[in-house]
Amino acid sequence: MALDVRNERARAPQLRRPSAWTARRPSGWTAAVAGVLVVSFLLRIWGVRHGLPYAFNADENAHFVPKAIGLFGHSYNPHYFVNPPAYTYLLHIVFDVWFGGREGVYKAYANDPTEVFVVARVTAGAVGTLAVWLLYVCGKRLFDRRVGLLAAALFGVSFLPVFYSHLALNDVPTLAPICLSMVGAAGILRYGRVADYLLAGFGLGLAAAFKYTGGIVLLPLLGAAAAQFMAQGGRKPAVRGLVLAGVAALVAFLIANPYALLSFNEFKDGLDHQTTVADDAIGKLGLTQDNGVMYYLWTLTWGLGFIPAFAALGSIAVLWRDERRLIWVLAPAPLIFLFFMGSQTRFFGRWLIPVFPMICLLAAYAMLELADGLGRRRPALRPTFVALAGILLCGQGIVASLHDGIVLSRTDTRNATRAWMVKHIPAGSKIVVEPVVPDSWASDLGGPVPGGAKNGSRWIKFSTSRLNQTPDGRVEAGAGPILNIEDYERGLTPALIDTYEQQKYCWVISGSTQRGRAEVEPDVVPKALAYYAELERRGEVVHESSPYKNGQAPVKFNFDWSFDYYPLAYARPGPEMIIYRLRGGACAGV
Repeated sequence: MALDVRNERARAPQLRRPSAWTARRPSGWTAAVAGVLVVSFLLRIWGVRHGLPYAFNADENAHFVPKAIGLFGHSYNPHYFVNPPAYTYLLHIVFDVWFGGREGVYKAYANDPTEVFVVARVTAGAVGTLAVWLLYVCGKRLFDRRVGLLAAALFGVSFLPVFYSHLALNDVPTLAPICLSMVGAAGILRYGRVADYLLAGFGLGLAAAFKYTGGIVLLPLLGAAAAQFMAQGGRKPAVRGLVLAGVAALVAFLIANPYALLSFNEFKDGLDHQTTVADDAIGKLGLTQDNGVMYYLWTLTWGLGFIPAFAALGSIAVLWRDERRLIWVLAPAPLIFLFFMGSQTRFFGRWLIPVFPMICLLAAYAMLELADGLGRRRPALRPTFVALAGILLCGQGIVASLHDGIVLSRTDTRNATRAWMVKHIPAGSKIVVEPVVPDSWASDLGGPVPGGAKNGSRWIKFSTSRLNQTPDGRVEAGAGPILNIEDYERGLTPALIDTYEQQKYCWVISGSTQRGRAEVEPDVVPKALAYYAELERRGEVVHESSPYKNGQAPVKFNFDWSFDYYPLAYARPGPEMIIYRLRGGACAGV
């Protein structure tokens, strides 16, 4: 039975009363929502081919796409639970349909993975656009169409959700089930129906199956259920609803992640590993921020925008006046998530994305309340105030997302560097390449080239995945313990230059996303800085490829801005790439 959810102060917020224009012109709202969705989708696929045929994002290259293809060769057990597999399963289905099954996707991935990654990225963008629509529905239920539309517009143009729609990662796809659960939570608050509990629970389970932190959407569900519980006659329906929501969440999670139960030990190991990684900064050289909460507050000012961030904060006071129950539905999740994620020792802007829907709703409500307040003083200017509220709320995101689309649509500096190398460095030459590119970057599409390396690569690469130092202190290629990409700078020493020259590795390719890690923490890796100084002294710069606009100073290394190109200084994607030519030792006559 539907509950009476009127404000305890008997004053419903003005935004929840449909206007006369709303009643007469539903098609106008349909067109407006459609326009938001079209713009949102176009922003998410503009520049979607960036970097290809090479996937330069390490997570994109190693996780979901290859795992989805791998499912064609064995059972549906992914044998990998560091990230939950819902997005992997989704890509597997899409690949099966798009490429016509196993043979088609294998052939495409082996010959030229461009199409495979484009399909995976567009899938992420399409699901991200679905999340925008679901947020509109949620806002319409909680407030009215205006709040829903403005929140959806903000969500549709916000920089971080737009940028990560360009990568085949699970961050953006997780937003759709999060918003689906929020639609259910809004229904619980407004109507208290069993169907809404089931919807909220199903979305919750699905969100956690896409990304474990998507489970934060549990808090809006609990907030809405608490409101029903405290209402007259609402205790039994709320308890019954929560039980049903819990069952629905478990069912949804197991549908999208069945081997969490069927292979529980593997699932548990993956969870343990994920927790360890999130709370371990030993290997994350370059992560210099000490306060995660402050880092995420800073992230909001550009990932969402200054005005949206402050408007969301101000909306809490407005809702305290208008309808306090909405605070418990929308505010706890962002605040608790902010402090929880900020307490970890690693923090990246994209990890904050799961709470963007709640923040967008809060910000939209505050701005429209402000516009309406000004409109009551100057009725003739009310439409102007509403339009201005929309511009102020979405303006920063629009500028940032348009800029990023332009950047991503241009040639990546790593591909420009490779093109120069193909012309100027003979096949079979020995090269040193910092881990700013995947292994496939040294290979040619379509197969080995004449004169190339025995492993099929065009050039013979120096091993950068080891410390390259023997127990007796000698520097030697392939010696020492394994290093991951995060530890590369820790293995650098000036003596490596001698090794390069002795073993005829005459070309050294350096990228700023590696060197920058050492430069922001010079006390941690002094040998790495000495290595670069020695490289500059003994190497001749023969090629440079910069991602920056002419006259713009380089962006200081940061695990967000060095990879998502938010600063307007960027003109193209990629790090600053430099090729050095060594002339000493065995390289003298080459």
